[in-house]
Amino acid sequence: MVTKSPKAAPTPSHEQQISSIDAYFGITARGSTIAREVRGGLVTFFTMAYIIALNPLIIGTAPDGQGNLLGGAPYKDAAGAVIGANVDHAITLVAAATALVAGVMTILMGVIGRFPIGIATGLGLNALLAFSIAPRMTWPQAMGLIVIEGLLITLLVFTGFRTAVFKAVPRSLRVGISIGIGLFIAFVGLFDGGIVRKPAGTPPVELGINGSLIGWPMLVFVIGLFLVAILWAKKVKGAMLISIAATTLVAVIIEAIAHVGAKVGDQNPTGWALNVPEFNGIIAVPDLSLIGNVSVFGAFGPAFSGGFDLHVFLPLVLLIFSLLLADFFDTMGTVVAVGAEGNLLDERGHPPHLGAVLAVDSVAAAAGGFGSVSSNTSYIESASGVGEGARTGLASVVTGVGFLLAMFFAPLINIVPSEAATPALVFVGFLMMSQVTKVEWDDIEEGLPAFLTMALMPFTFSITIGIGAGFIMYVVLKSVRGKARQVHPLMWVVAGLFVVYFIQGVLTKLVS
Repeated sequence: MVTKSPKAAPTPSHEQQISSIDAYFGITARGSTIAREVRGGLVTFFTMAYIIALNPLIIGTAPDGQGNLLGGAPYKDAAGAVIGANVDHAITLVAAATALVAGVMTILMGVIGRFPIGIATGLGLNALLAFSIAPRMTWPQAMGLIVIEGLLITLLVFTGFRTAVFKAVPRSLRVGISIGIGLFIAFVGLFDGGIVRKPAGTPPVELGINGSLIGWPMLVFVIGLFLVAILWAKKVKGAMLISIAATTLVAVIIEAIAHVGAKVGDQNPTGWALNVPEFNGIIAVPDLSLIGNVSVFGAFGPAFSGGFDLHVFLPLVLLIFSLLLADFFDTMGTVVAVGAEGNLLDERGHPPHLGAVLAVDSVAAAAGGFGSVSSNTSYIESASGVGEGARTGLASVVTGVGFLLAMFFAPLINIVPSEAATPALVFVGFLMMSQVTKVEWDDIEEGLPAFLTMALMPFTFSITIGIGAGFIMYVVLKSVRGKARQVHPLMWVVAGLFVVYFIQGVLTKLVS
């Protein structure tokens, strides 16, 4: 008897593979295409890629309480002079780890959260870490606090508290959050592009240099802004990506001819803000030795040595609380804003797969601490990719792959100056302003909290502060008008937490 061998399972065709990707991410269901997702993911990457250069400048150049840089090398020599080689090495270490953590977590957001949001080291949080926390302890101990904060916020997700708070926020505040973030990222774009600057004296900000647009980098920004606006008006697909690529090419040509150089502090004010657009090679092997260089509970050691010391313990708790609250509500605002920009919110204003999105974002906070690059969080710059057409997690996968490749192709990525990428942020700020008509301006209970939210975000350079002010004002106004029962119980809890957040400086002084 002849025995027939079992037939091999048929290999899925290219069309079947594409169909599976479409079904998993819901590409067609959200009115998108794979090409639009790839394009949107690339735009998000290029508008976020600045963090690979900026994060090292913030946490890679700051000494800890023992005078050491990230990686353990001393910041100054015995004579008190800064050791430039050590600083350069720390910057290199942070850049590689920043790209790795951002890449992995953004891919996880795409695959698990299935939402078009990129994740990377949070600005503001890294500055708080570098200038307020690390000087009190060692860098591994400071990163340990980040890990603790991330684990706590992850716990809040899995207990359902974070999702419940998200859903308890009234629609008026959500609209205010979206608009406020639009103004915030427009201001970031103008500031990072050098169009708005902080002068030496008064006023607090001004146009360009002494009220004038001077220098080649500003010209590149202006060209980029007009180009993206014209392409968008002409309904050209890939308007933002084309604008970034074209203005980068212009910047490279300008630098090759004019030798503009970098803006360093107050020196060379007409120089490039971050990356100098010049070709310095293609591939660089990353050093990932910072990964895992963390002491989770090390900072609490002095609080328990020789007994329990409340004066040491409570300030550390307040630091973790401030990190947690900022991370908690920055993400809420970002998810709402990006979802609204892509018309991805349901009738209650909730994005799809909310629990998974918040879970990945929470784990990213702890991953940032474990990777020694500060807390990672969702990026509002993702709205630029959504503006380009991204609607699903596939765009996040593309963005994440871009970060992973950036570890090896850092010289090539660093060609793109901020002046070429930031016009996209300003344009997205314009797109997000369309929701301003949804605020009930004739009702002070709804209008004033929304206004404070959207105004304080750019004016204080903090998404968290804007949200906190709006929450508190909403609760107060509802209460004084006899409508306290209309306020969700969680809104009372969160408003109370924000009161503590705003007066934490006073509390710290009381116990110090």
